Amino acid sequence: MANYNKVLLMGNLTRDIELKHTPSGQVVGNIGLAVNRRYKTNEGEQREETTFVDCEAWGRTAEVMNQYLSKGRPVFIEGRLKLDTWQDKDGSNRRRIPVRRFQGWWWRSRLRQLLRGCCGVKQPASADFR
Repeated sequence: MANYNKVLLMGNLTRDIELKHTPSGQVVGNIGLAVNRRYKTNEGEQREETTFVDCEAWGRTAEVMNQYLSKGRPVFIEGRLKLDTWQDKDGSNRRRIPVRRFQGWWWRSRLRQLLRGCCGVKQPASADFR
């Protein structure tokens, strides 16, 4: 059976992007994304649930996102899931599954123009999500 690991998410940034550098000098941006889902219960009541997702952008993509995006801004991302496991200070095993090495799409015209030729960030040609 073939395997395919791709994630597409649209939501709002939950915090400003936090840039860090790896020991080898690579830039990584830690990003929090809130994705809302609206639905109706069997009784007809409107509900909304929010899923919080950790994301990581790398290299120039992380730098550009940090420069132009802040908490609350809408963003559409594409990436892959990666399981991280570690032991905390108490010796407990911990794990998380962030979205890794993604491409981001912003739906503001100015950002679209800035990113078009820069850093490998693609923009959907026909989408205008204002």
